[in-house]
Amino acid sequence: MSNYFDKFQRTFLYDTDRMMPMPESPFVFRPNASFRNLVGSIEQYGLLEPIVVIPHPKYSGKYEIVSGVRRWMACRELDYTNISCIVADNMTRDEALIFMVDSNLCNRDYIPQTEKGKAYKLKLEVMARQGYRSDLYETCTQPVHKLKSVERIGEENDESRETVRRLIRLTELIPELQELVDDRRIALGPAVELSYLPEDMQRAVYDYYTENEVTPSYSQANKMKKQSAAGTLTPQAMTDILNQPKPNQVETLKIPMEDVRKYRPNYSVPQLQDFIRKACEHYAKYLRNRDRGAR
Repeated sequence: MSNYFDKFQRTFLYDTDRMMPMPESPFVFRPNASFRNLVGSIEQYGLLEPIVVIPHPKYSGKYEIVSGVRRWMACRELDYTNISCIVADNMTRDEALIFMVDSNLCNRDYIPQTEKGKAYKLKLEVMARQGYRSDLYETCTQPVHKLKSVERIGEENDESRETVRRLIRLTELIPELQELVDDRRIALGPAVELSYLPEDMQRAVYDYYTENEVTPSYSQANKMKKQSAAGTLTPQAMTDILNQPKPNQVETLKIPMEDVRKYRPNYSVPQLQDFIRKACEHYAKYLRNRDRGAR
């Protein structure tokens, strides 16, 4: 992106009321602890890095923020009337969108998974307009230079192609399920599987969650995906799948291995399991006979 700065005109003390975030931005402003630290830093040291803006395409004298929305919000909270800006007069909109995505991905401490997926999708769409393929997040690609959109995004953000593809799939979820993903109530694996369900089934999954506070495992989400693809997924079938116990909900009994192996030191694990079952059956029979004798 450094070559873009050759096009920039440096301008200082622009009115904060003349700025606004780009409407395409997938990033949500959150007044969290990181933002509070930013406010404190700007209050103590001032705005050390100018905001990058482009002229608004419709309103003369207005500007859209390409990089620095959180800094702009912090300055507004501090009642700064004017702040230093870099006005990118000659930057195309596609260049501005890529700059906006990359600057947020590089500079923010934490980005929720669904926001990251939206950012990757937006960048992929821009790259498609610039001559790269647009279907790479759904299909396998060939190792040709211009077909490496997803790989390029992954390399730039230290993610695998598959991770980029899966994060982009999250954009197919309804907003309510996206929120559950960002709240870490639904893991990435099952969330990707749920993204293949039609909207009405996704809403049924969310309704089930609100009533039972239960989210699907990967296995359950995969079953729903397969039934949906086969045209057999109904609300009742979905409920039946979600009512199935998850592996981590099945009670298990743990016995230290040394407590059992001392009786059969040369047994394999399957043999020890069989030994324990038979020992339990034998002891249960002994207890039944003892109880009958007592009567």
